[in-house]
Amino acid sequence: MTPILAHASGADETMSLVMLFAGIWVGWIGWSRLRGTGFARLPRWGAWATIGVAATLVITATFVPRMIVGTGTPTAVAGAPRPASPAKLSFVDPRPDAKEAGDDMTVRMNLQNATLTPLTTTAITPDTGHIHLSMDGTLISMSGDTLQVIDLRNVSPGPHTLTADFVAADHLPFDPPVATSVTFHRTSG
Repeated sequence: MTPILAHASGADETMSLVMLFAGIWVGWIGWSRLRGTGFARLPRWGAWATIGVAATLVITATFVPRMIVGTGTPTAVAGAPRPASPAKLSFVDPRPDAKEAGDDMTVRMNLQNATLTPLTTTAITPDTGHIHLSMDGTLISMSGDTLQVIDLRNVSPGPHTLTADFVAADHLPFDPPVATSVTFHRTSG
């Protein structure tokens, strides 16, 4: 089974992407000048300088945005309590002990008293978040949707447990956790 992970960008991811593409663009300018294919007015030492700036941008794109924007949330501080959620989550499909023989399985969940959001944010509210779906304890999906299709081609025959967790927008669980599980049987089809 191949994990399918979805993750929306936050401010630090956006800043990283901007820095990365700026580094590539600046590097292209320097490289074009050194090869003699463009930017003839740029002195040769300037071309080397732009390549140095490009390398710096690409390297720092991985950690500087997190230092500037930050990654912690007020609720993620050590010892701080997690919010409780009024959400209720249940499986519609598969039904308990369902037999699954196909290459994929449609998973339908019912979420009440909360709203799914595709965005990752540090503004945590008890009634917004997304769903982490695990099979046999291994995370296979993070989604802002209650309908998902799971690839079963590499899932061995026998019983398997799906667990769905409604988590806050920072990917951490509520307290108490909002989770549900269902067991299905993979047949050799």
